[in-house]
Amino acid sequence: MNWNNLSKERIELGLPLLIVKGSKGFLACGYINAETCNKTNEACAIVSGVKTHNDMVNAEIKIVSKKAEELGVKVGMKGQAALELFR
Repeated sequence: MNWNNLSKERIELGLPLLIVKGSKGFLACGYINAETCNKTNEACAIVSGVKTHNDMVNAEIKIVSKKAEELGVKVGMKGQAALELFR
């Protein structure tokens, strides 16, 4: 995975809170609420069952915000594909 132009955040909680952010949106674990992203007009895609940023790349997207849909992100696509759209 090419991580250029993407920032990775990890916060240790019961399970790690993981985010990978590009200039147009972000990929996050299930701790993040897509409805909140809809209210703030942010592009986000949510994956679950991940413990590392590398896991996120291969995980299937479960939820997308409306703004992410406008960028072409779809439920069922892999995290890496969404990150390319968010980059």
